[in-house]
Amino acid sequence: MARDQNHLPLEIQQTALLQLLTNSLVLSRTAPYLSCYDVLNLAATSRAFRYLIYQTPQVFRRLDLGNVKTAQFDVDAIDHGGETWRNVQVDENLTEDDFYSGPLRGIFYNLKRFDILRDVQVLTLDGLSVTAELIHDILIDPAFSVRILSIRDVKNLNNRKLRQALQYACRDSRPEGTPRLQGLYVFGPKEPTPGALIKEQSMSPSPTSPAAVAAAWNSKSQKALTASLAEEPEAWYERRGKQFPHRIDQEWASTLVACDGIIAFDAVLCTGPRHLNSPAWGKVNIEALNAAAASPASASIPHFQVATHSLGGCAGCGSAPEGWTTWGEDGHSRDRDTRRSSNIGKFPLLAPPPVHSSTLGAAMCPSGQSVRPHHPFANKAEKKKARFVPRCFDCIRDRYCTGCNQWWCETCYAGAGANSGPDQAHVIKSCWECGMNCKECIDTTQRMCKRCGGGYCLIHNEGSDLVACDWCVGRSRRFRELY
Repeated sequence: MARDQNHLPLEIQQTALLQLLTNSLVLSRTAPYLSCYDVLNLAATSRAFRYLIYQTPQVFRRLDLGNVKTAQFDVDAIDHGGETWRNVQVDENLTEDDFYSGPLRGIFYNLKRFDILRDVQVLTLDGLSVTAELIHDILIDPAFSVRILSIRDVKNLNNRKLRQALQYACRDSRPEGTPRLQGLYVFGPKEPTPGALIKEQSMSPSPTSPAAVAAAWNSKSQKALTASLAEEPEAWYERRGKQFPHRIDQEWASTLVACDGIIAFDAVLCTGPRHLNSPAWGKVNIEALNAAAASPASASIPHFQVATHSLGGCAGCGSAPEGWTTWGEDGHSRDRDTRRSSNIGKFPLLAPPPVHSSTLGAAMCPSGQSVRPHHPFANKAEKKKARFVPRCFDCIRDRYCTGCNQWWCETCYAGAGANSGPDQAHVIKSCWECGMNCKECIDTTQRMCKRCGGGYCLIHNEGSDLVACDWCVGRSRRFRELY
């Protein structure tokens, strides 16, 4: 029977693990799944491991600081109306940016001191305290080599200053080769992580031997695999409907236009025929559509708008006036003068950020597709194309079912204000909580009470059943309790 590795001499354990990780392929494929905490613990075991970790660029190519204890910032504001600070001494010369970005700037200083910062190409700062000035430094400071940055659900971020920094970095008079940043995750939610991860790392004893570190890696990799298998369908290409939990400011549209071809985002511009960037611009009678629309908000049409919904083909004609956004059909054309790529701005970045690569192709590629769609042999064996129709809410208003995500294009439109009348409308509002629903969804969720004759919703009228509404059910229950 094989002897347990934990009972082997420490020198043999170190030699075996060191020989395994000396293989650059093994190390590069393993390091992205480890936290900084585990990597630094391994480097502290011996001089040989320290040299291997700090002298191999692939180890810190992907850096996730979201679970690092020293990067956390739990203070909400600097001044609470004269509240006395006990644990934090605020210098009168300390700026707001220095205060809120202090933990991350301290980490970046140490990484730069150990000559590690230049190796970081995929940086994740989700949920941390991040300021616009810190993002500006990442964009212009030559000490950073970040190509893909994730700042989802961060704190203390001034979005107006962030948009200004992005537009300044992508200006036409920018220096050659800048900005190095090519992809920015900012709109979507961060990936859910176990809440007790930081507490577990801070309270549990640190592994001191390579065998213990390897056992911890194996356990965490199993947890990561289980979590990845339980993830929801992929955004944009598989998950239809609303893509972002929060509202996106209108000013972000002009930022995406300014960064088009230079920096990609986890969102794209709406391609509806109401906007200037649409391939169907001028091909649809927008004035007639506005006259038939039930909502007066359709009369105000911005030139550009960020897409918030991923749609399939129109329920009437099966397509859209602007066509599909299909991965793999267009080549990676590039303008040599402006260094603009046609794919940067057309396809969204897909969460989570890539693990084993720092290229935009890996960050944009849908699951099951080729990373290089322009390759002559790519996608030949694929039967189903990865495609979607990006639209903003104003471009599907009164023509979109929130229940089943069906929608009707401008050509197939029939609304409550159309010439066909309300009885022929594709979607109507029968429940305030459900919103606009199609007839199939209404037949599934809406009922007529057999006792009072009123209409009710099975989803939002708690206490109702298939026969009576919640009021009648509750009234009969109270009547029975009296006797």
